Amino acid sequence: MVSQFVSSHKVNLLGDLGYPFPEGTHAVGRLDTNSEGLLILTTNKKVTRLLFEGEVKHKRTYLLQVEKKVSEETLQKLRSGVTIRVKGGGDYVTTPCEAELVEKPESLFKGGYKTSEYKTYSWLMLSLTEGKFRQVRKMAAAVKHPCKRLIRVAIEDLQLGDLQPGGVKELNERDFFKLLKIEIPGV
Repeated sequence: MVSQFVSSHKVNLLGDLGYPFPEGTHAVGRLDTNSEGLLILTTNKKVTRLLFEGEVKHKRTYLLQVEKKVSEETLQKLRSGVTIRVKGGGDYVTTPCEAELVEKPESLFKGGYKTSEYKTYSWLMLSLTEGKFRQVRKMAAAVKHPCKRLIRVAIEDLQLGDLQPGGVKELNERDFFKLLKIEIPGV
C-alpha cells in the first residue's frame, strides 16, 4: 500500500482500507512501498510542519531486520553517524542516533505482519530525528547490513503497539498532540 489516497498508478491506496476518513485527510511522514508500520493521518495541515519542518526535532523509531549478525562496533558506527548518498548524488553524514540490537519482536507478528527469515540476520531498533529519502535503508547498507524489513514503530510517544496492518486507531486531538510532543496554541 502506498501512503496516499490518489495515484495514477494501479496500487493499493489508503482509501482502499474501507475506513470513513474525513475529507481532507492526508498522510504525515510517508512510508515507501517496501516499508511498514505507523503512519499518521490527519486533517490538520499544521502537523506536518510542526513535526518535520519545525525547529524542534521529533524522534522516529524503526525496527529493522538486516542481513548478517551486527557487531557492537557496527552499532557504534550507526550511533555516531554514517555517510550515505542523498538525492542529487552528494554525500551526507547522518546525525547521531540511537541504535540497539533487539530480539525478534514476536508480538509484532501475531496478526498480519509476516515474518521473513534469512540464513543469518539481526533485528535493530533505530531512533532518528531526521528523515532523508530512504535514510534508514541507506544507513543499514552503509554498514554492510542490507535492510530486509523496515517497520516504523513510533513517532515520539505515539506507538504502533499491537495495531495490525490496515488497522486504524482514532485519537482525540489533545492526546494526539501530547503523544507527538507538539504544541498548538489553543489546543
